[in-house]
Amino acid sequence: MSIPTPFVFNRRYRAFLFDMDGTLLNSIAAAERVWSIWAERHGLDVDAFLPTIHGARAIDTITRQALPGVDPEVEAQWITDAELNDVDGVVAIPGAVEFLKGLPADQWALVTSAPKALALRRLQAAGIPVPAVWVTAEDVANGKPDPGCYLLGAKRLGVSIEDCLVFEDATVGIRAGEAAGADVVVVTSAHLEPMVTAHACIKDYGDLYAERGADGLLSLHKLAL
Repeated sequence: MSIPTPFVFNRRYRAFLFDMDGTLLNSIAAAERVWSIWAERHGLDVDAFLPTIHGARAIDTITRQALPGVDPEVEAQWITDAELNDVDGVVAIPGAVEFLKGLPADQWALVTSAPKALALRRLQAAGIPVPAVWVTAEDVANGKPDPGCYLLGAKRLGVSIEDCLVFEDATVGIRAGEAAGADVVVVTSAHLEPMVTAHACIKDYGDLYAERGADGLLSLHKLAL
């Protein structure tokens, strides 16, 4: 495991905000199967295109391609429908289920670029508890790296974003957390290549736990191995 930036383990937080894909669960294989079909159909270089899909809303990824005669909303719905039907190999990041179960339900939220139906499908496939508070693609006008999704997550929990710790894995999500004003920790379990980042990194949740103090604040800890 990478040595984390000390302040993440020394600070206390009012809430944790989690990205989903690559952060709580690994859906890379399923997502890339669907997006490969879409990219081939539209004549894109699949190998060059696939790294751009992670962490962003489908509609934003498609819009960025500026393909003539393509309706991003229609194509994004095709992607969603295809992904809903393909959850083969979608699994929880090691330790994620146990870690989430140890958090108070009103002190964590899911903040994902996936549509709500797809988020629910993948959470169920991975055996991850459905959060009491979540922000999905439909809830924001602009997707990551825009900070609006994380600001909304904090608002729905009734806390200040500056008092939140964001768990992310993708560059656009990290930028969203930074722009929102939150601390960020990067989960690397689903990464095929090392990520260069100034933020604290954890491979997974296997040796982590959270503790709630008498004042209601959360602190992050590593198990003594």
